[in-house]
Amino acid sequence: MPRTWDRETFIAAVGDAVWAPSIHNSQPWRFRYTDEGIDVLLDRTRQVSVCDPQGRAARVSCGAATFNLRLALANAGEPAQQRLGRGDTLVHLAPAGCRPPLPVERRLYRQIRRRHTNRGPFAEGPLDRGLEVQLTEAARQESGWLDFVVGEPALEAVASLIRSADAELSADPAYVAELRAWTTEADHRVEGVDRDAAGAAPHPAELLARRDFGGAEHDTTRDLAREPVVAVFGVLGDGPADAVQAGMALQRVLLTAADLGLSTAMYSQPIEVPAIRERLRRTLGRLHDPQLVLRFGYAPTTCYTNRRPIEDVIEP
Repeated sequence: MPRTWDRETFIAAVGDAVWAPSIHNSQPWRFRYTDEGIDVLLDRTRQVSVCDPQGRAARVSCGAATFNLRLALANAGEPAQQRLGRGDTLVHLAPAGCRPPLPVERRLYRQIRRRHTNRGPFAEGPLDRGLEVQLTEAARQESGWLDFVVGEPALEAVASLIRSADAELSADPAYVAELRAWTTEADHRVEGVDRDAAGAAPHPAELLARRDFGGAEHDTTRDLAREPVVAVFGVLGDGPADAVQAGMALQRVLLTAADLGLSTAMYSQPIEVPAIRERLRRTLGRLHDPQLVLRFGYAPTTCYTNRRPIEDVIEP
């Protein structure tokens, strides 16, 4: 068995890995090609320090990129075995032999560059229960959990926590300045969230408070869904390595949703405020902190955010 992949396979796989989601489209990852395999590293220079001071969200993003990397290698017929690392080396991948990609790997791989975060309105209508089961199973496959919010009181409770967290964050000048740096001041050819991808500006009447990425203002919420399908996502742990694992589970959920024809929106505000994160954990009755609130539904394709050149994310 080869000790590593050839250079061309590595570069092609990194080209798929970078299409993972990241907070403010900050892309806090780097990849190192070695004689022993591939290392996925945390790029602390791209950490969003105000709303992610401990680097949890950055590690989640790197975990999501790792899942894409694994899918790309499997689709090339050269799958990887992984080992979680230490420090800023988050994951090490090594060749696991050769085999044809599994059908599910083919399906999810096709969604890597189709998947995108929906920051616009959703259509009205519930999801089939079978779709919720498939999304929950996707999280479980990567050691994650997905709790769907059932009933109007529970939905209002979660929505209230999102609104409270968003209001607290938005009252912090440092947070506002950081958000502006990744929206209006970023180089949108390669990073950040530009006006086209931002969706409409948040409306006070919206049930689920969206982050304000500088989109155009509207007189109405433009969201037809009165009963959005919301789930809280997490893993069985709260440490740095658990955040990386959460990213892998998250990306599997997001790609599964895309494969099922669903759009997804993400709300991290209640995770970024410690007291509200704890309230959300208690509301769910979970032992470990949640990692993200997700919304699933049907929506038209919106504008994609861009990605940095491959040469910028590969260690020399």
